[in-house]
Amino acid sequence: MRSLMKFAFTTCLSLAAIMLFSVPAFAQGAAEKGAAVYAAQKCATCHALDGKGMAKGPLDGVGSKLTADEIRAWIVTPAEMTKKANATRKPPMKAYASLPKEDLDALVAFLASKKKK
Repeated sequence: MRSLMKFAFTTCLSLAAIMLFSVPAFAQGAAEKGAAVYAAQKCATCHALDGKGMAKGPLDGVGSKLTADEIRAWIVTPAEMTKKANATRKPPMKAYASLPKEDLDALVAFLASKKKK
């Protein structure tokens, strides 16, 4: 009985460690895919990131300023977010509501990873 409990404890501890270390790896993979989505959707046409793109729409440090849910809302429902934030930038951002969920999740992860240095 004691060896069974030891085995169960060791197994649970091992699974917890695997999960703990795989989450950052998943997030890293999503952020990398998000960088590809950012490029494919031509976000740099209207936004700047890391010194590249349209300087009038800077996104540097966006992950420190907005939550992931807010970033998602800006991408999917920019008109609502513009009103909520009293933003005045022109032209208005187009909505990307039809972006596949996997791409949207990756783009949000990528932008959320952009923290102030």
